[in-house]
Parts: sequence; structure tokens; C-alpha cells
Amino acid sequence: MADAAAQDRRRFPWLMIACAVPALIVLVLLGNWQVQRLAWKEDLLATIDARLSAAAVPAGEIARLVADGADIRYRPATATGTFDHANERHFFATHKGASGYYIYTPLLMDDGRMLLVNRGFVPFDLKEPATRAEGQVDGPVTVTGLARERLDGKPSFIVPDNDIAGNIYYWKDWPAMVANAGYDIDDALPFFLDAEEAANPGGWPVGGVTRIDLPNNHLQYALTWYGLAVVLVVVTGLFMWRRVRPPH
Repeated sequence: MADAAAQDRRRFPWLMIACAVPALIVLVLLGNWQVQRLAWKEDLLATIDARLSAAAVPAGEIARLVADGADIRYRPATATGTFDHANERHFFATHKGASGYYIYTPLLMDDGRMLLVNRGFVPFDLKEPATRAEGQVDGPVTVTGLARERLDGKPSFIVPDNDIAGNIYYWKDWPAMVANAGYDIDDALPFFLDAEEAANPGGWPVGGVTRIDLPNNHLQYALTWYGLAVVLVVVTGLFMWRRVRPPH
């Protein structure tokens, strides 16, 4: 009886191996993915740093880059024109822990084209333009900020559909925002401009909302996955050793 129990104990643990190997592969793949994400994030942060220190170029130059298929993210740009406050679009957003909206206002440029400018953040109770009339500046203005790209479609299925009738956007559907502001797509510059921080009359909207302090925790995540892989190997090895070692 004792010999049978010892023999059963020494039987090779195939079931454990069958479970441990796929788990190990998954952990290593997750670690590799985070290493790839680390390289991507470091490249993005380096690009942002380089572009933030560059001089602003005319909005028309950014439009040309878009037409050429170039990356326009975070490129400083400037545009001059008159705001069409009556047709501003409202994008649901949070800023410094508060929820509200980013105000995207058509800027009618001197050459007849239109550019959607993210003037900044307002809380929920200031959604309607009449509640912040002081900030609805009249006459020609020059706006300097950072270029932001259009989206090809909804970024994720978990993002709600835009409430076009209520003028509330949950993702930046550029064609819809242009069309529902009353403009022809062909007359609009194909990107957004996030206005830099400025002292708008009345204090609203609050500009300078572009998020540039992006977190970079991918190395920590990679080490976590690789660490779990090492732990799995050690635990599995110890278990196998205890199962198959000769009895004393």
C-alpha cells in the first residue's frame, strides 16, 4: 500500500504542466507587449517634447501636412479669424477632477475656411453660452494652440454614441461636428486646434486643456508580468521536484 502511494506521488504531473505552460506563455507575451508599449510611449513623449518647443506655424501649414498624411499631433499652430459662438459644439470631458464640456467653436478665418477650436473647459452648469456671455469674444482674434488629429471612427464600443440633437459629443466625430455646426466639410480645415491657456473674459472657457503629461508605467507593468512568469516557473518546479524525487 505504501509503495503504491509513493508510486502515485512520483507520477509525472502532466496535468499541472498542461496548465502551467499556457499560463507561462501568456505572462511572457503580456510582458513583451508592455515592452513594446514602453518603446511606443517613450517615442511619443520625445515627439511631444520636441514639438512643444517648436514655433507655431499657420493653420494652413497643418492642413497641408494632413493632406500629405503626416503626423500633426501636438504641433503648435496659429489661426486668425472670428468665432461663430452660436454654433459651438460641446464635448463631454473632465478637467482637473471636474466634469463638464470642452467648447469647440468654429473660427471663421480670413481666407473663408473654418477651423474647429477647442477653446477650453466649462462645468456642466455653464454649458449654455448665455451663462458665460463675457467669454463670447467678438471681432477678429488670433488663436495659438496645439493641433489635434481627427478620429477615423468611434475609439471603442464602450464609448456612448454622440447626442447630436442635444449637442453633446462623447467622441470627436469631426465630420458630424462640422456639419452640425452648419458648415460644409470642404470648407473646414481637417483637424482640431486646442487653444493654449488664455485669460478669457469672465474666466470661461478655461483654455490650455491639452493633456501632455502622459503617464508611462509600462516598464513597471512589464516587470510585473515577467515577475509573475518567474514565480510560476519556480512554484511549478518545486512542486514537480517534490512529486518526482525518490523517497527517503
